[in-house]
Amino acid sequence: MSKFKIIILLCIFVFVSFRYSTDARHIIGGINTKILASYGDMKMQIEAKINEHFAQQEEIQRLRTENQSLQKSAVLSIAFASKLSDMLKEHNVTAYNPRVSMIQSIGYTNLNDYGKVWLKFDDFNQSKIYGLLQQGYAAGIVVSNDGHPQGLLLSDPKSIFAVYIGNQKMQGVAQGNRKEVLVKYISQWLQPQVGDEVVTSGLDGIFFEGIKVGVVTEVIDEESSKTVVVKPYAAPHVPAYMHVIMQN
Repeated sequence: MSKFKIIILLCIFVFVSFRYSTDARHIIGGINTKILASYGDMKMQIEAKINEHFAQQEEIQRLRTENQSLQKSAVLSIAFASKLSDMLKEHNVTAYNPRVSMIQSIGYTNLNDYGKVWLKFDDFNQSKIYGLLQQGYAAGIVVSNDGHPQGLLLSDPKSIFAVYIGNQKMQGVAQGNRKEVLVKYISQWLQPQVGDEVVTSGLDGIFFEGIKVGVVTEVIDEESSKTVVVKPYAAPHVPAYMHVIMQN
């Protein structure tokens, strides 16, 4: 190749370099940006998967620990019930055999009344009143309404059952007034205090003794007795499934 041709090619190369170098850099830069963006997305996805994996592992471990605790409680409960039954038999008393069953809430009886719910209760006996439980707490009672099982929640005025207040087991009657839960007919000489825990007494045959109802938030002195206002433990909303006490 002659020197003239070489010089011409060099000139063309220099011209192209100056003319298109900016565009070339833009193209290369765009490619790099896409690569970096893809890398960033991939990195975030991998990190999310790793975090999700560890979260699942923690949840599995938590559930295993909880399950072990529940198994231990169940075993201890069985042992306690067996021992209690033996003691009752020694004193010629019928063995203690309580039963609890799961039921399903269908919906509120009336749209503007959140204290009554219809229940799906296969073994319902309309001649009985049942204690209603929500996550282990007293939630109301179950009664018959035209032969159909109806749950009266704690706020309903017809939801009435016997309770104890505080460590001294002061007796009273729990009843709703649509807005809050009250315990009425407490003897005037007794001294309930704010913060006292309210539990079922079992004296009415509806609940077992000792099921938690709530905590006293106010004490009201009346002419012949005292009344306390109770903040219930049971959640205000109605879950899909609850339990009833079949046999006390």
